[in-house]
Amino acid sequence: MKGKISIVTLGVTDLARATNFYEALGFKRYPFDAQGVAFFELDGSWLSLYPREALADDAGVAPAGVGFRGITLAHNVAEKGDVDTALAEAERVGARIVKQATDVFWGGRSGYFADPDGFLWEVAWNLSLIHISEPTRLRR
Repeated sequence: MKGKISIVTLGVTDLARATNFYEALGFKRYPFDAQGVAFFELDGSWLSLYPREALADDAGVAPAGVGFRGITLAHNVAEKGDVDTALAEAERVGARIVKQATDVFWGGRSGYFADPDGFLWEVAWNLSLIHISEPTRLRR
């Protein structure tokens, strides 16, 4: 298996609220003709929002679970000051700031926000960003 992530799917408690949050954050929603799911085209992959209970049922696991989920998503920015700008933008559209932007030991700058369902996003600036190729289009 290739080391590649094509789609990250978040199990959300309120699909409309989560969709509105990511649209307000500036994510480009993909016009997909399916009810009960939202897709957003990212740079090199996709973000999918799906009802939490339905996603758990699809995977055959219990939907219960709170607190730290053992995963964070990351958004890297091009300039050091962009970390603060991105965190402020996320907070403006409904995110909760978990960790304010700070200079970090590895020579960059980062901070964290939680989306409306509590999923953690790190916003980071680093001199050695990894650039990903353009995403492959979803097939209907």
